[in-house]
Amino acid sequence: MTIRVALVGLGPIGGAVAKQLAARKGFQIVAAIDIDPAKVGRDAGDVMELGRKLRIKVTSDIGKTLRAVKPDVAVLCTSSSLKAVMPQFEEVLKRRVPIVTTTEEAAYPARRNQRLIKQLDAAARKAKVAVLGTGVNPGFAMDALPIALTAVCERVDRIEVHRVQDARIRRLPFQQKIGAGLTPEQFRKGLVAGTLRHVGFSESIQMIGDAMGWPIDRITEAIEPKIADAPVESELLAVDPGYVSGIIQDGVGYVKGEPRITLHLEAYLGAPVSYDSVLIEGSPRIYSKIDGGVHGDIATASMTVNSIPAVLTAAPGFRTMRDMRLPSFYGGR
Repeated sequence: MTIRVALVGLGPIGGAVAKQLAARKGFQIVAAIDIDPAKVGRDAGDVMELGRKLRIKVTSDIGKTLRAVKPDVAVLCTSSSLKAVMPQFEEVLKRRVPIVTTTEEAAYPARRNQRLIKQLDAAARKAKVAVLGTGVNPGFAMDALPIALTAVCERVDRIEVHRVQDARIRRLPFQQKIGAGLTPEQFRKGLVAGTLRHVGFSESIQMIGDAMGWPIDRITEAIEPKIADAPVESELLAVDPGYVSGIIQDGVGYVKGEPRITLHLEAYLGAPVSYDSVLIEGSPRIYSKIDGGVHGDIATASMTVNSIPAVLTAAPGFRTMRDMRLPSFYGGR
């Protein structure tokens, strides 16, 4: 069986997804869609640097393209904002095509997006297909993974997740999103503008809370810059002492006024140790640590590709990683 895939959004993550699809058995890229004039009209293989031509021209019209190629699924990697992506979702769903998306705010229905999620669910049910939001974070490291680890517990009192990454190995847009290279004042302005933060803490906390049966009273987030105390650089940019090398972000979910879910993220250039850890206080007490951490870009693309077969058989409507069968590597059939 070959799964015909349409790509919507050909940025760094869309390109990483394309490279995995092109290298694996069982998938065929049949469309590539992007609004960037510099990409439209060019061969998709060249645009996504696959090392070979796909003989597919990049187009800008979602509806027209999907109507012409009739894909089995669309992979949508365009924005973190659910509101910004809604028109694209609706255009795909008009063609009755299932969707796997890396839109962080589509990973789980946070309170601020309840109306949009209901709208998306209704559109997917009408089209009789599923829409899944996934990725590494949200989608795995700070929500699906700790939820899965609680399956062997008879009691869970508190969950704490830490994700520490040396951002030097990440793509440039990620390094820019965490403020690397900015002055502290520029960082503060970025926080006010909402351009500097990891998107998905509220979604991950709510997902864990619902899985545990904990009614979340409130969710708090705190963000601070990591200031370089020595020169540090990646292949893409350099940071002098006194400038921002990255971000430190914390999210806490409260139940009856008590902190029950804690998420801690450190992503900065030059982090001495990278890791992902989960602590579950309960019976039994569980501590799990992935030394070296999960590579964000590789894992995001992998979660997306490996979720495609599952979304094709999922019940119609908006779906989350809590709804899906246990994902695993898919190497074709």
